[in-house]
Amino acid sequence: MKFGWVCAADRDSWEDRKEIVKMALESSIPVVVVRPEDIEKVRELGNIKVASHSLDADIVLISKNDDIEFLKEAKEKGKETAIYIPIESKEDEEFASEVARFGFVDYIVIEGRDWTIIPLENLIADLFNRDVKIVASVKDLKEAKTSYEILEKGTDGVLLNPEKLEDVKELSKLIEELNKEKVKLDTAVITKVEPIGSGDRVCIDTCSLMKIGEGMLVGSYSRGLFLVHSETVENPYVDTRPFRVNAGPVHAYILCPGNKTKYLSDLKAGDKVLIVDKDGNAREAIVGRVKIEKRPLILIEAEYKGDKIRTILQNAETIRLVGEDGKPISVVELKPGDKVLIKYDEYARHFGMAIKESIIEK
Repeated sequence: MKFGWVCAADRDSWEDRKEIVKMALESSIPVVVVRPEDIEKVRELGNIKVASHSLDADIVLISKNDDIEFLKEAKEKGKETAIYIPIESKEDEEFASEVARFGFVDYIVIEGRDWTIIPLENLIADLFNRDVKIVASVKDLKEAKTSYEILEKGTDGVLLNPEKLEDVKELSKLIEELNKEKVKLDTAVITKVEPIGSGDRVCIDTCSLMKIGEGMLVGSYSRGLFLVHSETVENPYVDTRPFRVNAGPVHAYILCPGNKTKYLSDLKAGDKVLIVDKDGNAREAIVGRVKIEKRPLILIEAEYKGDKIRTILQNAETIRLVGEDGKPISVVELKPGDKVLIKYDEYARHFGMAIKESIIEK
């Protein structure tokens, strides 16, 4: 996942620095780089990580010419650590590569001076499998986008020194766009729709609004998840709840960010789930509330390339799957032969992670 930091240390007046911090907070930027004397004032403005040359910071940041032992001390105190390295020569590039291998440096922040993207390319390739994050210091959004895309992998993050406050908000939008996931959807043919009695079902209320065609991927088997539509469709029975997906019983799997799954019963406020649309475009959403209530249930069985997959949903006209045409279909109207959107996965799951292992689900 890409991330962005914002520098609020270079402005002369506290009032100017404060405005940058406030905009970072409003834009959900996770980290601001600040002067040591501003740390406590920044924390009074809101809950945001601060990076600074101080052991009081959340991320202890030093420059190339500072004593590297300071980062060792910070790491021993349980702090995250970072070093800022302006690249002015090949020796600086080699120094950055060396520092990244020390084991007590979490981030290397690279600033380019009179150079193209070549040093960043070299460092990304060199440190590909190292447990260190590469952050590019940039002055505008164009540089930020380029840094994120270098060698396809790109830098892990950027540090933006904004020319204007609006750039902070635009950086947040860029990161959100880059972090969107794409889910491969296919169609399965319904083979059985059968009421099965009552059970505990889960409604997921999110901190985001959904639209027609969006929902969540849920299923009784990890290998076959059905796209369950959000409660965004107008109906004569109840008001719409565009923040809600009536997802299914407590045992079912739901797809979460990073291609991980969770049981519906494990979800709680503050967790993250994936909202997926009919085209497979996915975005993160924060769970605001989970409602578990006893309701009548219906078993839905479908066939995908000879494999039978199943899920269970509440037996109500307002609960819908998504047809192959992208339109929602109520479970009370669903019948054998209908085609619905699913995500099929040949891998099994162990604690929510996809693994190459034979597991029988039936």
